[in-house]
Amino acid sequence: MNNNLFVTKRNGKKEAIDLEKIHRVIAWAAEGLEKVSVSHVELKSHIQFYDGIKTEDIHETIIKSAADLISEESPDYQYLSARLAVFHLRKKAYGQFEPPALYSHVTKMVEAGKYDQHLLTDYSQDDFEHMEKFLDHSRDLAFSYAAVKQLEGKYLVQNRVTGEIYESAQFLYLLVAACLFAKYPEETRLTYVENFYHAISTFKISLPTPIMAGVRTPTRQFSSCVLIECGDSLDSINATSSAIVKYVSQRAGIGVNAGRIRALGSSIRNGEAFHTGCIPFYKHFQTAVKSCSQGGVRGGAATLFYPLWHLEVESLLVLKNNRGVEENRVRHLDYGVQFNKLMYQRLIKGGVITLFSPSDVPGLYDAFFADQEKFEQLYVQYENDDSIRKKRIKAIELFTLFAQERASTGRIYLQNVDHCNTHSPFEPSKAPIRQSNLCLEIALPTKPMNDINDEEGEVALCTLSAFNLGAIDSLDELEGLADLAVRALDCLLDYQDYPLAAAKSASMARRTLGIGVINYAYYLAKNGLYYSNGSANNLTHRTFEAIQFYLLKASNELAKEQGACPKFHETRLSQGILPIDTYKKTIDGITSEPLHLDWESLRVSIKKYGVRNSTVSALMPSETSSQISNATNGIEPPRGLISIKASKDGVLKQVVPEYERLKDNYELLWNIPNNQGYLELVGIMQKFVDQAISANTNYDPAKFEGGKVPIKQILKDILTAYQLGIKTLYYHNTRDGASDNIELEDDNCAGGACKI
Repeated sequence: MNNNLFVTKRNGKKEAIDLEKIHRVIAWAAEGLEKVSVSHVELKSHIQFYDGIKTEDIHETIIKSAADLISEESPDYQYLSARLAVFHLRKKAYGQFEPPALYSHVTKMVEAGKYDQHLLTDYSQDDFEHMEKFLDHSRDLAFSYAAVKQLEGKYLVQNRVTGEIYESAQFLYLLVAACLFAKYPEETRLTYVENFYHAISTFKISLPTPIMAGVRTPTRQFSSCVLIECGDSLDSINATSSAIVKYVSQRAGIGVNAGRIRALGSSIRNGEAFHTGCIPFYKHFQTAVKSCSQGGVRGGAATLFYPLWHLEVESLLVLKNNRGVEENRVRHLDYGVQFNKLMYQRLIKGGVITLFSPSDVPGLYDAFFADQEKFEQLYVQYENDDSIRKKRIKAIELFTLFAQERASTGRIYLQNVDHCNTHSPFEPSKAPIRQSNLCLEIALPTKPMNDINDEEGEVALCTLSAFNLGAIDSLDELEGLADLAVRALDCLLDYQDYPLAAAKSASMARRTLGIGVINYAYYLAKNGLYYSNGSANNLTHRTFEAIQFYLLKASNELAKEQGACPKFHETRLSQGILPIDTYKKTIDGITSEPLHLDWESLRVSIKKYGVRNSTVSALMPSETSSQISNATNGIEPPRGLISIKASKDGVLKQVVPEYERLKDNYELLWNIPNNQGYLELVGIMQKFVDQAISANTNYDPAKFEGGKVPIKQILKDILTAYQLGIKTLYYHNTRDGASDNIELEDDNCAGGACKI
């Protein structure tokens, strides 16, 4: 290589390239790592240098050269490239590797309008100097390359137009903790700030995209999921559209329930006109969803819900497919189709499903969620009423159409509305659950708004986080982590702003949280357990029992201090009814694991003091935030020991945790023979989880005759999920062979999903 090359410095000056300086940085990044070669990185980088290259471009070339070397044979390049990326990132943010002092950094950022000014009014210089003592910038060096790139792309405070970055990760973690506990009593708050900082910066608790990207900035909306119910009136439809725009612009993922909208040809104003049906209004909602890009962090997305028995269902089920024309397709939304026991019974018995316009059958739509016996009674009554417009279709034909569309698009989802209401913290006669969100894990009460300022409507928000199962050594640890997570997220409910009155009143009344898990696949691998053979059933039962118990206990303790949520009386918890009382008893046939914790004492305490939060748990995909923790996502099996994470920020390689030691223990997605074992595990989790679970079904056509997945198998899995008490099904994944280890970033969500 020609050593006479010149580089262009940041200040514009040119000087001879200093290869020794480059060598020292790469050698520093390689310290303590196995199977990495400094000279290999140098050689790969040098090939791409040219005369006049900017120092910044040199850094990026070296980083990319190191990242390209990540492989199953040498996985530690993920850390070498990450350290180089951290070095580069800090140089960009601070002009040097060492971060500035905390107080001076916060002062500068507040003055620049990048951080929220409350940081300097709520905390003194002494407070920041105390925090600096436990701030540990060396934790930046524990990130993988995928984590640093996600931080840089989505989470660190920056100018998204110029690309300037203003902070590094430990400032992010510490200031999130400081913001959330700012209003705690002075004698305890710095202890909570410290403990929460340690929990999130050592990856024991994972935070969602809206919190990571937004808390500490002047932005004050951090709920990952927003549920908006639409009524059957123009005023409500317009209010729904306005609400979508407000929340998409604030980085939230949207669930829209449009099941009340009357069918095509229905009467309007006593026959003065006939209704245009659902599709024009769905198009209206699609336009609202796509109108904002969520501040450059991710694109807007929504899932729209309707019942299987809607008169237009045959047209609605095909809205996402690639056939047809624009006029009869609405392809940029995803859809959640709503089922209940009666629909499944009609399928099993070879019967028919009768389709109605909700506007023609008084009481039927509300009973579909609130009262299953009343629904069946009304449904049969209306079926026998010749004066009501209806259409009959064989149940097998309708279910087959649903299964075909789910298989071909992957994104026609399923909600079992009876399970969402019978196994729920809410009393369905008072607070029925009529929809989920775009990642199918939130299950909260909603009410339509008649205008955008309607306080009587109810827009449900859910604030998320997750326990990293791979980072805990004992289930006993969950008690302290649950206390921290519940307290932090409960603080966030008061800390954030609410663009809509209907969202604020609902959030203050119900104070709903959704705490889930990441790294479940690693958790199984390190315990020598598998998805497919039942070996993980008992550990999963113990784990999710502990998660739900400690979360409820934490919320109960918080209620003792600060009072129960105002609408506690609308929960089953107020009657002393817990998840262990309402789960689907089918689960007892797949695990004989007993309960290990003192639920009876908790029951007594909850009846006496209440809970601060109506809900505490939900299992979200965590596709993006799991990468920050170098964890496997949510509860899913990995597609490969090295996954290629494809997102709008580029292609990133992520290696499963403890690859060298555990590579033979991981059960990879396409090695799992069928969905049965996975669905059983989801059912066990659902026994305890009080909202829902982002659970996927996966199919490899090569395992079936003729290379085609039979509809019969898809329907069998849907029935199995129902029998196990599962509330929702998210993606339908089909193996195409070309992308076995490529995982697309879940732009749907947020945590999240819900990109959490």
